[in-house]
Amino acid sequence: MSTILSARDLEFLLFEWLHVEDLSARPRFAEHDRESYDALLGLCEEIATEHFAPHYRKSDTEEPVFDGEKVRLIPEIESALQKFAQADLMGLTIDEEHGGLQLPHVVASACMAWFTAANIGTAAYSFLTVANAGLLLAHGTPEQVERYVQPMLEGRFFGTMTLSEPHAGSSLGDVTTRAVPADDGTHRIFGSKMWISGGDHEMGDNIVHLVLAKLPDAPAGSRGISLFIVPKHLVGEDGSIGERNDVVLAGINHKLGSRGTVNTAPVFGSGAFTPGGAAGAVGYLVGEAHKGLSYMFHMMNAARLGVGMSATTTAYTAYLKSLDYARTRPQGRALTAADPAGPQVPIIQHADVRRMLLAQKSYVEGALALNLYCSRLLDEQASAEDDAERLATGQLLDVLTPIAKSWPSQWGQESCSLAIQVLGGSGYTRDHDLEAHWRDQRLNPIHEGTHGIQALDLLGRKILGGGGAALMALAGRIEQTVARASELGGEPTAYADALKAAVDRLGEVTMGLAGLGDPDRMLANATVYLEAAGHVVIAWMWLEQLVAVGERTGDFYDGKRAAARYFFRWELPKVAPQLDLLASGDTTTLEMREDWF
Repeated sequence: MSTILSARDLEFLLFEWLHVEDLSARPRFAEHDRESYDALLGLCEEIATEHFAPHYRKSDTEEPVFDGEKVRLIPEIESALQKFAQADLMGLTIDEEHGGLQLPHVVASACMAWFTAANIGTAAYSFLTVANAGLLLAHGTPEQVERYVQPMLEGRFFGTMTLSEPHAGSSLGDVTTRAVPADDGTHRIFGSKMWISGGDHEMGDNIVHLVLAKLPDAPAGSRGISLFIVPKHLVGEDGSIGERNDVVLAGINHKLGSRGTVNTAPVFGSGAFTPGGAAGAVGYLVGEAHKGLSYMFHMMNAARLGVGMSATTTAYTAYLKSLDYARTRPQGRALTAADPAGPQVPIIQHADVRRMLLAQKSYVEGALALNLYCSRLLDEQASAEDDAERLATGQLLDVLTPIAKSWPSQWGQESCSLAIQVLGGSGYTRDHDLEAHWRDQRLNPIHEGTHGIQALDLLGRKILGGGGAALMALAGRIEQTVARASELGGEPTAYADALKAAVDRLGEVTMGLAGLGDPDRMLANATVYLEAAGHVVIAWMWLEQLVAVGERTGDFYDGKRAAARYFFRWELPKVAPQLDLLASGDTTTLEMREDWF
């Protein structure tokens, strides 16, 4: 059995629960069927297992090196990415007219899960490139698509998203990178960025940076941000690689985890290079001026779902590795053993070890279900038959996105911690992968908007900002699941009742927060709201899986029942005190003064 990911779980979620083969009835996906899906999933498992997983530990211990001129990576990274590109995996969801496979997002997400589980540090380069290409396909000109997107889909160019600056961090309205119009219709870019993954390396022929910058006439704040293509090397009209653009590094950041992905501090327009004999890095405006942030959110929302999947798969492989260890590590004896000197038993036979494994199973399988459900919503939105369906699906996806990003990031961290605990003293040594997975995981609550920012987005913008309509839409979907589960009797009915009570209570608390009137009080405890809503949503995912299991028998299905039982008995009850705290309108954090620390 693979310790990267569970092919059986993916099969269950895709075909026994989400019935993704039904998407082939929609014109957009008519060229695909169960056979093509199975073939792609098998291919991704093979490439991830043979070319990504083997250098996971090496890419962690032998970090990228910057010698002042070039960033050097271990060669296995480029080799793996070449295999990835040669298999046409860069264009899984890209439209056929642009050379892609036009695959449903839900199947593509399952395919890519193999790579993030096997080696997130290497997989990140391809994921950034695919997201970059998707943004340009949506908002770039035909010439920009031909010049930059096609080479990215072929694996010759790599892409980045270049947003943050040293002084601004997540406050993108405060970026100061300048874009000065040039006489030839291009722009000259000046400024410094920070925390840019994949920002420089020697792989491929070029790196395409998508850079947020402000024009001289830009309005203040986020409404004045424009988006520019700034390639590492200029590209001729015939696609040839030209002179070096004025993009250099101030240095690289040495990260806690995901070390194989170089993280950089690039400088634009330093004067190290003067392409065309003029100062500044050459940049090409994407779309309209001052609309760059809205374009970038096209990339960021997809990236947030990607972070959620990465968090899930990182925790999933840690779970499988701790499970494998628990099955093979003999230690101790049963409490009821007659002979204290008798043979030792595998540690999985100890109840507390099974508790830790069961908790992990409930977290990672619940999170994977949510990730794939959101991807299925993307497909429904893209292939909707009318505006009403498209809007309804988009509304549900909007409210689930911050949860799908943050819940796996938070509880995936707890899951990795439990995986380490299962191994005992071996868990915190570098002789095993688990401590590295724990470090990889810690980046996810920060990537693509911190945990707190996702909380503000969920409560402030998606729920309260929309008058509660998004929460009502979510509650309506959950109610449908509750109704189906209630017909089954036994445990599913009991869990349906518990979930309905939690959803109703969440709605009541939300109305109470809306009635506070004071934005500071409404949002002071938004993180608690995010965590409570997240647990409710994962409980929903488990009830959905339980309904899909039905009366099927066998170890796999019994394992699903046990994990659902654990989540409803051990995890969902944690929501009640959180909702009580929110309902009280607690102002502890607001009243705290700086000097009191």
